[in-house]
Amino acid sequence: MTQEDILDACVESTLERHGRHLVMGLPLGLGKPNPLVNAFYRRAKKDAGIRLDIVTALSLDMPDAGSEVEARFINPFLERFYGSDYPRLDYVADIARFEVPDNIRISEFYLQSGSRLGNPLAQRRYISSNYTHVARDLLDRGVNLAMQLVARGEVDGRPCLSLSCNPDVTLDLKRLLSQRSDLRCLFIAQEHPDLPLMHGDALVGEDFFDEVLPPTGDYRLFALPRSAVNTQDYWVGLHASSLVADAGTLQIGIGSLSDALVHALILRQQDNDRYRALLPNPSDLAQTIGDLSPFVRGLYGASEMFMDGFMHLYRAGILKREVFDDEALQVQADAGTLPEAMVGTGAVMDGGFFLGSREFYRFLKELDAAERPRFRMTSVGKVNQLYGGREALDITQRRHARFINTCMMVTATGAAVSDGLKDHQVVSGVGGQYNFVAMAHAMDDGRSILMLRSTRGSGDKLASNIVWEYPHTTIPRHLRDIVVTEYGVADLRGRSDEECIAALLAICDSRFQDELMTKARSAGKLASDFTLPQEQRRNLPDRLRRELRERGGSEHFPDYPFGSDFTAIEQELVRALPRLKTVSKSPLKLMQFALRGRPADHPEALERMGLSSPTNWRQRLEARLIAAALSSTRAQG
Repeated sequence: MTQEDILDACVESTLERHGRHLVMGLPLGLGKPNPLVNAFYRRAKKDAGIRLDIVTALSLDMPDAGSEVEARFINPFLERFYGSDYPRLDYVADIARFEVPDNIRISEFYLQSGSRLGNPLAQRRYISSNYTHVARDLLDRGVNLAMQLVARGEVDGRPCLSLSCNPDVTLDLKRLLSQRSDLRCLFIAQEHPDLPLMHGDALVGEDFFDEVLPPTGDYRLFALPRSAVNTQDYWVGLHASSLVADAGTLQIGIGSLSDALVHALILRQQDNDRYRALLPNPSDLAQTIGDLSPFVRGLYGASEMFMDGFMHLYRAGILKREVFDDEALQVQADAGTLPEAMVGTGAVMDGGFFLGSREFYRFLKELDAAERPRFRMTSVGKVNQLYGGREALDITQRRHARFINTCMMVTATGAAVSDGLKDHQVVSGVGGQYNFVAMAHAMDDGRSILMLRSTRGSGDKLASNIVWEYPHTTIPRHLRDIVVTEYGVADLRGRSDEECIAALLAICDSRFQDELMTKARSAGKLASDFTLPQEQRRNLPDRLRRELRERGGSEHFPDYPFGSDFTAIEQELVRALPRLKTVSKSPLKLMQFALRGRPADHPEALERMGLSSPTNWRQRLEARLIAAALSSTRAQG
């Protein structure tokens, strides 16, 4: 049988078993068996008598170019990075084109950030749900088909399967189904040879699935290109890193702010004098719940998302605190009295799903037999909350927990906006953020830390991310805890509204402080004679850049702290092309910009863009514009 025959046969046998209404549950992110999903989707598109409901999250896809210039940059990179045979999800393309047939419904509880803004089909069918409630919601929607990628291998000489990157919802779904004899759900797996064989609860027997398909196609796993980190992000990460206690627990998400945090933690470990020089006046919280010293006992990772940052912390000797699924052993481990034979046998990481760079996937694949069991994958029901009958053990394992996440905005009284906009347009989703915030409040020594940039945009589009109010929030103000911007740390837990407003004003960009104070006074939330200390009136980007230079930190804040998937020329283009996009909004500015461009000054970049020998007026114009953008970026340093 051909690979296509194998997939089609699976589709037909499933229709015979379940009938012509399929409610398909798919894992978040990496674990989707794309070729198999596409086979089901194509079959339903051909036959309007089939009803297909797909419930999933984070449907990963490569970006499409928005212009000819963008296409010149991005298409060669995508070909190199993903390969020419990567099976993109057909339904993702149809959602973008508004071409999903009426007999097919795709609902997601978490969206690729910003990818579905303005798309009514995706916005109408978004499901707002805590990550820990997704399995329950799947049952309520009548799920009768669950599919995912798996790894095949051996443990202790016995063959097994691993749910690998996505035991997160699958394990919870299986558990709930075992309690419902009236429901029948078909579980289908497809092997992928590159998926790492992950341990913990992810290890399952062959009988876990009703059907296991062999690999179809030799496509690469979807990886995320490593992103750049700017100075604003670095300062946020630096302040947040001072709140992490040795011998504690860490949860983090993904993105440049998290990369900045991890980079700062490694600097704290490996160049402590330089780290302390960058933070000569740490916050009060750094003195009480955190530290500036190197890690001796190390950290344990307990995070719904296992990503590159934990790999870097492990390599740096920080991710090393061991946990055991026995409370007596755990107490001994934390007291340093563990029997010698047990040292090095505990877990250092528990995750619900993983997603990251190609380097990260290689790291997981190449873990040796002794290391692999130390990195465990489990369900979100276990890692994202304290319920389930093992609360005492979980709290003991997760001592001094720091649940560090990002948000888009914070209101003056401490509510956080992380997933959507004021008109209910969904940017991403709640995911597990609420779970971790609530868990921090349920633990005596746990803290929730929300990181955000104090501003967004530039020029006349500059706006504050600390706002007086917002009609949509993700985290309610009664769960307010710690907020960190590039200007410092605000401790909001247990504080009055007035104290919260004052603390957030202290870490707000100074260009927006007066407006915020005026609104707070008008609402009776701030005393009429309240004033900010002069030191807090200097919260401006220029001050941060100056302090970075004066404290000798510039060399420690590289654009790509953990390497880049772009070449050196591509990195330069990545910095320059947004400048071109900005000026293109004005035809006059665009022509003025083009007149400044000197293609002869940038031969390598123009060769990379396929414009070393323009053949028509349009290509010559593009070459001049790109050259001008590159010169402008270089001039700005």
